[in-house]
Amino acid sequence: MPQEHTRAIPPKRESGERRSKQDTKSAPHVFFRRIDRSVSRFIDPLGNLLVDMFHYGALFAIGAATVWAALQEFILIFEKSHASVEDLLLLFIYLEIGAMVGIYFRTNRMPVRFLVYVAITALTRLLIGEAGKHGVDHMDMMWIAISTLLLALALLILRFGSFRYPSPPSDHESKLK
Repeated sequence: MPQEHTRAIPPKRESGERRSKQDTKSAPHVFFRRIDRSVSRFIDPLGNLLVDMFHYGALFAIGAATVWAALQEFILIFEKSHASVEDLLLLFIYLEIGAMVGIYFRTNRMPVRFLVYVAITALTRLLIGEAGKHGVDHMDMMWIAISTLLLALALLILRFGSFRYPSPPSDHESKLK
């Protein structure tokens, strides 16, 4: 005679007992897990879209502000009819920021070296400005020079590290090639 398969009803638990795995499967949290998955299918792409929109909007704003500031500097240079070394170095800073924004836009990677270039150029501009003043505190100039040297050493370490331990290309970089 064949045996009938019936589902066993779990016995009632005492207040301190734990649920078995079988009891857990039928618990209400399975329902919420399903809802979470279906909501995540909608929310995750929407969140990624909003982050990308902010990302590109911020990059555009930074790029536009850089171009605007560089144009303002050009106008000031033309108004005074000559360019000082400080003015040219400021234009190089704008150029480096623009290049950094462009690289970040294309690869989604922040080129840290460009930040160091900007800092070195800014310190060089400051050093030239300090040297042009009368009654200069020579210790201030020494500290600026030491700071520039430390940044140059940091740049050397960054270059060595990127040569010795290159990062793998991102999906975005492979699409560009």
